[in-house]
Amino acid sequence: MPTLVSGQSAGRGGFDGIWNSATVTPLERPRQLKDKPFFTPEEAAAWERQAAQNNEEPPPQAAEDRGIGAPGVNKTTGTGTYNTFFREFGTRTVKTLRTSIVTDPPDGRIPALTPAAADVKRRRVEGQRNPASAEETGLQDQCLTFATAGPPMLPYSYNSNYEIMQTRDAFVVHVEMIHDTRIIHLDGRPHLPPNIRRWMGDSLGRWVGGTLVVDTTNFNDGGGFYGDAGGNFGWDRNLHLVERLSLLDPDTLLYQFDIDDETAFTQPWKGELTMARSSGRIYEFACHEGNYSLTNMLRGFRAAERQPR
Repeated sequence: MPTLVSGQSAGRGGFDGIWNSATVTPLERPRQLKDKPFFTPEEAAAWERQAAQNNEEPPPQAAEDRGIGAPGVNKTTGTGTYNTFFREFGTRTVKTLRTSIVTDPPDGRIPALTPAAADVKRRRVEGQRNPASAEETGLQDQCLTFATAGPPMLPYSYNSNYEIMQTRDAFVVHVEMIHDTRIIHLDGRPHLPPNIRRWMGDSLGRWVGGTLVVDTTNFNDGGGFYGDAGGNFGWDRNLHLVERLSLLDPDTLLYQFDIDDETAFTQPWKGELTMARSSGRIYEFACHEGNYSLTNMLRGFRAAERQPR
């Protein structure tokens, strides 16, 4: 078992603990904000108030009157999901006051997929809408991986918590959603051979002052990182990801990432967000015990197919 490093004496500490990434800052910059990369403090406060109003859950009858169905119910399949009691939408913008997590391209939007990647996304999304087997459902539904685990580590509407543990040879990130644990090696080892592929890739870290720089390669094709529910974008085994983790202050972690995948995106792109230190705990995330949920979802689709059109 490696010996824990005294981070403060090494000038590279303060990361140990639980961090929460929930935020009202969107991944992509809304069209109405155009070329505005930052909010003023007053604009950020107004954005937060509007987000709180948008996330209020109407009672079932009010929801139906507005044409959106009862809260958490999919009108197509009749299946339900969580209501706002179980959600964690976030209440504040990122501390840097950026208007989007995407920082480059300058418009704050994710670049277009390449034609080949767009075709893969189309076919996979079609399969998810009416899956013939478990393999055609999203990676999230299969409890294999999730966007919060990444990398990059992105906020979601619940379970956006990370527990960080530093040792002499590793920087360990335990992800609350789908119970992933990511080990970033700091011992100077080379990347794995190219024939070894992982859901979260192979991550190697090095310190540049007080910033941890993480280089990740060796991703697999994910069975669906093209618009899949468990991976929001379009990377594949050619993804090269660089992350930077530093502290803005003792209670604010600055997380930055660079994405380069020429077979998935028409150009590289970058992102940035802040995470807040949390005094809570991370509990076990069991996903669906025994995969009963997945079986019942497929039964529901087959039953819907038998209904007269």
